[in-house]
Amino acid sequence: MHAFRQILRIEARLYLRDLPTLLTIVGLPTMILVVLGLIPSLREPDPNFDGQNFVNYFAPSLLVVTLAMVGVNTMPMALATYRERGVLRRLATTPAHPGALLAAQLVVALAAILASALLLIIVGRLAFGVPLPEHPLGFALAFVLGTAALLALGLLVAAVARTTKAAQALAVPLFLLTMFFGGVYLPRFLLPDAVARIGDYTPPGVQALLDAWTGPSPQPLHLAIMAVIAVTAGAGAAKLFRWE
Repeated sequence: MHAFRQILRIEARLYLRDLPTLLTIVGLPTMILVVLGLIPSLREPDPNFDGQNFVNYFAPSLLVVTLAMVGVNTMPMALATYRERGVLRRLATTPAHPGALLAAQLVVALAAILASALLLIIVGRLAFGVPLPEHPLGFALAFVLGTAALLALGLLVAAVARTTKAAQALAVPLFLLTMFFGGVYLPRFLLPDAVARIGDYTPPGVQALLDAWTGPSPQPLHLAIMAVIAVTAGAGAAKLFRWE
């Protein structure tokens, strides 16, 4: 436990020192929300969004930005870099098992994701009157399962990529697909129905987040799919992961 605390402290310091990346991960979704919220027409009720305005409708999709950046981009590449540089192999010869580094990475990633989500919700509420999630428990469950699914996919990338370049080659397309199906590049109402339906079952399950935030409670099938992806990808990562 002492070794884990030490590694966690080091990983947190390294994360905080990389200020541009930290600000992007935590602040980018809120910055996008602020820019959109400053456009008056996007704050007007629209029948396309069941009487909501675009800012309220789009806010949950912005959560995908941080989840994708952390889950399938920064975390797998950091782990691949540690493997390539022999950090994991050297840790295996010390009382601090490499698993402690993996756990510390997950804790730091979760802290960044939570900070970003809270900032988005608070600024959206105070600055633009974005309503809080109508189903807090359903939203929390959808958020946790969606986050777990993306982190598991990121770990799977880290497990099969032996070098940083290999991790980048796998992570970047996965990141772009996550953003696309999550309705970040194009709002989901502009996507073809077939593409939008694929996004319902693509991590982090943005439709479940939308449902819990602005409408009915999340559909059990959407949540179940996220849980299955998290368990399957996590098990695959555990089986394939190598420390060197």
